[in-house]
Amino acid sequence: MFLNKDSLQVKVGNGNWIKLGDYIVEAKYGFNKLWSSDSGRNLAGVQSGTLIGIFPKIVCQFRKLNQSDMETIAPILDSAKQKIKYYDPKKRATETIDTYTGDYEYRNKTMINNGRKNDGFSCSFIAIRKRS
Repeated sequence: MFLNKDSLQVKVGNGNWIKLGDYIVEAKYGFNKLWSSDSGRNLAGVQSGTLIGIFPKIVCQFRKLNQSDMETIAPILDSAKQKIKYYDPKKRATETIDTYTGDYEYRNKTMINNGRKNDGFSCSFIAIRKRS
């Protein structure tokens, strides 16, 4: 398995896993470094400091969702914490991590046609712990 939108899964309240690939058109995988407050460049331009860790961040671009899809996805995005399965290229394996989500908003252009004229939207799943 390699990085692709279908490799993403999220655990829902009943304990089942759902494929995010059914709801998204793209996933962007980031591995963001968090440096301690003693980090930076000195006057000579040399970088120094302490790397606290690398925190995976997965930005999902959701497709246009109808009402039923939104009713499935919204409780996941609104929860305080999620479990996400994704493929980690460094470890060459599927990892399960705890995440929180960033803010999201979606545009509902019309209430007819079961919401098919909604726009897609994006939301980030951000690791709560550094990658081990």
